[in-house]
Amino acid sequence: MSMTQVCLWCSWFKDGRTSLQGVPRSGRPNTVNNGWNTARVDELIKVDRRVKLKEISLKLDIPKTNIYKTVHDKLGYRKVSARWVPKMLSDEHKRQRVEISQILLHRCQHEGGETVNVGPGGDHRARNKLLEHLITGDETWLHLSTPETKRDSMTWKHLSSPVTKKFKVQQSATKVMATVFWDSRGMILLDILPKGESVNADRYCETVDRLRHAVRRKRPGLLRSGVVLQHDNANPPPHTHTAKRRKEWLERYRCEIIPHPAHSPDLVPSDFHLFGPLKHHLGGKKFEDEDELIGEVRDWFSKLDANFFTRFSKLDANFFTQGIFSLLPRCQKSIALHRDYIEK
Repeated sequence: MSMTQVCLWCSWFKDGRTSLQGVPRSGRPNTVNNGWNTARVDELIKVDRRVKLKEISLKLDIPKTNIYKTVHDKLGYRKVSARWVPKMLSDEHKRQRVEISQILLHRCQHEGGETVNVGPGGDHRARNKLLEHLITGDETWLHLSTPETKRDSMTWKHLSSPVTKKFKVQQSATKVMATVFWDSRGMILLDILPKGESVNADRYCETVDRLRHAVRRKRPGLLRSGVVLQHDNANPPPHTHTAKRRKEWLERYRCEIIPHPAHSPDLVPSDFHLFGPLKHHLGGKKFEDEDELIGEVRDWFSKLDANFFTRFSKLDANFFTQGIFSLLPRCQKSIALHRDYIEK
């Protein structure tokens, strides 16, 4: 004890005090320490997960600081924001997620092969014919100006450093649609949709025709052994001739279609593995015209391909191999999470 506190206690005992217990005083008592009030706080939170500490304090007549200690230290609650998901999945959507995931896992188990290293930490996964022949693709919009994310604009600062400001920037109205096809070995085709055109039956067949020539040039022998294509989950209406024409075209060139469930970007390699790093690379950059934007995108893809062919052997880890082979554990997670979205 400090000398001041010792003197204070001595003066109290000289005045006739004999008890060592605290004497009653004014103010609200700290009653949240007992188990009954802790249980009431827990019950209020479970009833309304958005309840504020101030509201709990008013209902229980307990200081807000004590409520904070109880909620965080004793009950272990942490207030977090809700996770964004693309769409509220219906029962039919969830059924499709499980069914397609089970089909993909079943085929991979029966078409296994040697073990391949697909991670920098020595992660080994089974290599099989299906994933070696799988070509995945999807469409994405590319803007002339893509704003940086809040995480990308973070900077280091001291307590005395001035406050940094970030102005709100919107994506540019001028944009182009890019269709990207790739496999476990790298990029195969980057197809840009011209202005004024839309993706219809003719345009789709033209894109797949370019894909066939690109596969013949970059992947010799793959067309002869058979291509497994995962692309375009927006199926055309059954009453049009588009579905039949596209099916006949794909069968002519021995292209097997692996469907992926609708509204499930977490089960599409282009969405969960490729487009994120691409938008991160374009973030904060402004381009004068579409040609400059397309050139930057092609350079980025070329660097990924060059990184694969110069630094990695056929069985080593690379960006594209990780994206294709991570599809299988994601399907397993989707089934384990009762058909819900996968966070990571």
